[in-house]
Amino acid sequence: MSLTKSHKFIISGGGTGGHIYPAIAIADEIKRREPNAEFLFVGAEDKMEMQKVPAAGYEIKGLWISGLSRKLSLDLLKFPFKVMSSLWNSKKIIQEFKPDMAIGTGGFASGPVLYMASQKNVPTLIQEQNSYPGITNKKLAKNASAICVAYTGLDNIFKNDNVKITGNPVRVEVFQNLPTKEEALAFFGLEKGKKTILSVGGSLGSRNKNNAWKAQIEKVKESNVQLIWQTGSVDFKNLSNNTSLQADNIKILEFIYEMKMAYAAADLIVSRAGAIAISELCLVGKPVVLLPLPWAAEDHQTKNAEALVKEEAALMIKDVVANEELVPAVLKLVQDDTLLKQMGENIKKLGKPNATKDIVDEVFRILEEKKA
Repeated sequence: MSLTKSHKFIISGGGTGGHIYPAIAIADEIKRREPNAEFLFVGAEDKMEMQKVPAAGYEIKGLWISGLSRKLSLDLLKFPFKVMSSLWNSKKIIQEFKPDMAIGTGGFASGPVLYMASQKNVPTLIQEQNSYPGITNKKLAKNASAICVAYTGLDNIFKNDNVKITGNPVRVEVFQNLPTKEEALAFFGLEKGKKTILSVGGSLGSRNKNNAWKAQIEKVKESNVQLIWQTGSVDFKNLSNNTSLQADNIKILEFIYEMKMAYAAADLIVSRAGAIAISELCLVGKPVVLLPLPWAAEDHQTKNAEALVKEEAALMIKDVVANEELVPAVLKLVQDDTLLKQMGENIKKLGKPNATKDIVDEVFRILEEKKA
């Protein structure tokens, strides 16, 4: 799309990679289409976006804001002052930068930024990653120009006629030109002809998932399957040095840099149920066992997992019973070729490889309407 005027965008999203990555991906796609566009990110001043966004080449300003504490504490007492401060500073940022649009991808700062933008008649777009929105996005929705979502049914929750199912921005390049299964197994030093399980848990890892594998590792050793076990940085040293966990059919890794290889090797994937993780898994098209993080905000990981279970695209194991149920369920499922095939086909149908493009199409549609 060719536009005569270069636009200015405020983008707010952070706290976790699940909010930061979509924000950067959207900015990158806008910049690809409109190289002279100007961007200003707004985040929470002590959160990871303050490092990740500049590393991606964008300017960011921080607000003094955090989530609402659920217990009586100094943070709870500070919260009203943080809200007032962030609203005041958001207003100041908007007045000075004069954006043509404000885009929110979630996180503490997106609430005050999008609220003040709407008060100043700046068009706003919300990108909701999860199957059930948080309180902030539900409140912001009524004034949003568009809401881009990854799951069906959210039009019944958001009080807005402009809900668009686009999916979540993901690293599409990870899923293109995958190596063959044989190449991937050789990369990890694993045998051909054996079912392979991939267990992933992010850069830090998942303590409860690691404990579940550890608790029943003898069943894995005795089985005719192979396990690629990405532990994360927190538990890696203890687990990799534990001789009782070592076996030829178990590969314990701190982090996996070649995710293409890992996805290609896997017959079954075990993962948490964060929104971006699920969006990537849908593009992979491999059957998955989800272990939702129970203390995620609004319990959104459980709701994300339930949305896939409803489509017969995943199996869910509750965190509280992981030690007893995860390994037996995984070992049973990985041997059921019929069910593996059906789950893989079902999850593939949910993939949205053009999510970033579709979201940015919506951005420019709104700008065109504003200009008309």
